[in-house]
Amino acid sequence: MTDAYEPAAIMGALYGPGIAGLKGAFPREWAEALKEDLDALYQDALQRPGGTVGRGPKRHYVEIHPEDLRGFVELAAHPWVRTVCETVLGPDYNIVEIGFDVPNPGAVDQPWHRDFPSPEETYKGRRLTSLAFNVTAVDVEPDMGPFEIAPGTQWDAAADFEHGMFPPQHRYSRYEARAERKMPKMGDISVRSALTIHRGTANRSDKARPVLVLGVDAPGANNHERHDLQVTQAYYETLPDEVKRHLLCRIVERLEPIVQKHDIEGLKMGEA
Repeated sequence: MTDAYEPAAIMGALYGPGIAGLKGAFPREWAEALKEDLDALYQDALQRPGGTVGRGPKRHYVEIHPEDLRGFVELAAHPWVRTVCETVLGPDYNIVEIGFDVPNPGAVDQPWHRDFPSPEETYKGRRLTSLAFNVTAVDVEPDMGPFEIAPGTQWDAAADFEHGMFPPQHRYSRYEARAERKMPKMGDISVRSALTIHRGTANRSDKARPVLVLGVDAPGANNHERHDLQVTQAYYETLPDEVKRHLLCRIVERLEPIVQKHDIEGLKMGEA
């Protein structure tokens, strides 16, 4: 077992910097299949009214169904994903979201932000109740708009944050001084507290940078209210028990188009 699987290392990373990663979690072939799936899902979403949510110029978010991805089970059942979730969120954690971000060529710097307001359990109780796993579908290069994070800021007080998510510009120097840009390769996984202040940077390349997002909650965190995780009965019956027990979802006869419920106000900096 590597240090990445040690509870002390996991807790130290998520409660300290607010981010951790596992390089080479999947073979490159798995990541290439992910890229194919996301490309097809993105083109489909662009054709449907409300299929995407703008996150600023040339930047979209798309929420999807687990069975849209050939590799969903391998991701949800990955030993590192399970170990991180059990360590930080407890044995009864819930998978509540699956989707992806696409910063296209021409995407600009996002404002520094959290993905949602800090819950009382975190800002008073100093306990993390949710995690976001990210899996890149491309090898990220410096000109492709890398993800940027300000370590340790998941605990920052937010009394002056707009919508509880967007710090005022006079705080930006603190984040810029701490900022780390992440350049993962295909097959790598990262996990972070979505409360750690972060942003997508400008994509000055001629390539999109799709990245998968898996959202996971501790019991009672209620982030599922922002999402609509669905699986068909037929698909559900094929899932291993270790995945079934952690899926907080609707079981349906036929998949329904997802109506996006998590529209991050301040990131709509003009049309996508």
